[in-house]
Amino acid sequence: MQPAESTVDAAEVAKFEAMAAEWWDPNGKFKPLHMLNPCRLDYITQQIAAEFGRDLTTPEPFKGLRLLDIGCGGGLLSEPMARLGATVVGADAAERNIPVARVHAEQSGLEIDYRHTTAEALAAAGEQFDVVLNMEVVEHVADPLAYLTACRQLLRPGGLHLCSTINRNPKSFAMAIVGAEIIMRWLPKGTHDWKKFITPDELFDLLRQSGVDPVDRKGFVFNPIAWTWSISDRDLSVNYVTASVKPD
Repeated sequence: MQPAESTVDAAEVAKFEAMAAEWWDPNGKFKPLHMLNPCRLDYITQQIAAEFGRDLTTPEPFKGLRLLDIGCGGGLLSEPMARLGATVVGADAAERNIPVARVHAEQSGLEIDYRHTTAEALAAAGEQFDVVLNMEVVEHVADPLAYLTACRQLLRPGGLHLCSTINRNPKSFAMAIVGAEIIMRWLPKGTHDWKKFITPDELFDLLRQSGVDPVDRKGFVFNPIAWTWSISDRDLSVNYVTASVKPD
């Protein structure tokens, strides 16, 4: 039995629809993602290369891999994955994100299959992928376990699921909500709901319940002095990312 299309939170989708046109403005409302993107891409590419035995020094190392970018937004991750040779489907529940992503991909000379749809609908249609990118989405859905289960159904056996989110603790409240939304005004007030943040242990437990095997987790750490992001083996206190594999 496939999960029903029940995990989309309409209020969360509306927030991102309102910001859709700004996706590719590095100084706009998605400035935090533009700043974080090189760090995210480094982790993603290293994990895919390791899992599928690909050489990142070759022109299109991900050729032959089918990849889903769920919650693709304007395509900040879909486009580099397509440039690396992957066959990319970008999906988003916020309808207004899709034309923005399509236009930018066309301007960039990239073929990306962008769809206004959900993980649950794709799973119900029997879609299968080698890699599912699930970045900064799980903290916005109504039912994380049902959503992660749909993501697992979308993976081929041996497929790789990369999932990032925000930890739930006083530091994450200070950084992701007070800092990013109120003081820096990087994001509109109310973009995040601290109660929906998920600790790394909770996410690992949810991933196991969904039917994948977690194999790695790292922190994305912001340095306010250098104004840069880096990957940390130890500091998962605010932003973090996980890698999981679907059993063969």
